[in-house]
Amino acid sequence: MIDIGRGITLDPEDIRLSAIRAQGAGGQHVNKASTAVHLRFDIKASQLPEPVQQKLLQVNHHLITADGVVVIKSQSFRSQDKNRTAAIERLVDLIRELIHEEAPRKATRPTRASRIRRLQSKSRNSATKNLRGKVRDLG
Repeated sequence: MIDIGRGITLDPEDIRLSAIRAQGAGGQHVNKASTAVHLRFDIKASQLPEPVQQKLLQVNHHLITADGVVVIKSQSFRSQDKNRTAAIERLVDLIRELIHEEAPRKATRPTRASRIRRLQSKSRNSATKNLRGKVRDLG
């Protein structure tokens, strides 16, 4: 079981991994070896708790298809094993990011000292700007 946090675990049986050939430059190795990994995770068919599934399905994310399948391609490393680990880590990070809830903001009032500093700054700016006015003849 893969721990996501807050008592939520991910069953490795729900994750489908397949090896594919990596794209891009790399010479003969990239043309022969299937080192890239394609990860597919069906949210609806997974053993995640129902509220977590609903939250993941409601989010509009480029890695989640309209059918509710997370598709991750990992080809950063030359090793298939490292790419497999990286793809699973990206899946776990994605789920953590999408189920994270921000704490509600508590409204606060400015402190007395901050109000005084603000008013002093305003009066300083006002005095500076008054000096920029027209010069009057005193004589």
